[in-house]
Amino acid sequence: MIQGVELESTRLVIRYPDRWMQRAPPSSQTTNSIGLNTSSASQYASTGYVAGQKCWSVTYTHQKICALKGSTVNISCSYTYPSYHEIKQAFWFTKWSGMDAEDLSSVPGYEGHIEYRGDKESDCTLRITDLRLSDSAGYRFRFITSGGKFSGSPVSLTVTDVVLEMDPTSVSERENITLTCRTKCTLVPNTAYSWYKNGQPLPNSNTYSPVYILFSVSSEDTGRYSCAIEGHEDVPSAEETLTVTCE
Repeated sequence: MIQGVELESTRLVIRYPDRWMQRAPPSSQTTNSIGLNTSSASQYASTGYVAGQKCWSVTYTHQKICALKGSTVNISCSYTYPSYHEIKQAFWFTKWSGMDAEDLSSVPGYEGHIEYRGDKESDCTLRITDLRLSDSAGYRFRFITSGGKFSGSPVSLTVTDVVLEMDPTSVSERENITLTCRTKCTLVPNTAYSWYKNGQPLPNSNTYSPVYILFSVSSEDTGRYSCAIEGHEDVPSAEETLTVTCE
């Protein structure tokens, strides 16, 4: 029986009573994903191997995720380990506390905010609700079995709010105004934007461009403007005020 197996993403150390040996696993493959947002289109895995045994691994559907403040995100994840082992503990963490990973479910402020939707077999999906900007971090899954421990590499989660930029904010009639809806990371491909004046949708204004131009404005265009990502209209940007003066 192998004693004290400890695996940490990129290496496997096998400790015997009077000697040790180290084996490097095959290199991980990273490709771009699709989803809330990512840099790849496939899965990202951390693996470790013991000769003659089923590999230890943690596989994420997305390596990088961009999500909106106030929304909900699922970090999809699966894991494997030797079939004769029994899972003792499975959890997600972002930090170490001394020599131990700090289980997020026990961290103040995360109760009711995160939900482990996985199991003690192969699913390790994590759900985070009502996302906060402070939730931006590298999230790692860790599990402990009757014969070893393993931690996946981090999944990078970036939480962004929506910001409306208006240029300029004060003009004379017949000038043009450029509205730009910005996020600090790239959301899903083909993101659609909604535009508002005084809290009401602008007619026929849904676009796949983050830029919206008001041409040849008049005094009637004076007002408070905002934008939102389609499907997340409940978390719009802060409003910017446009002032149009008569010549």
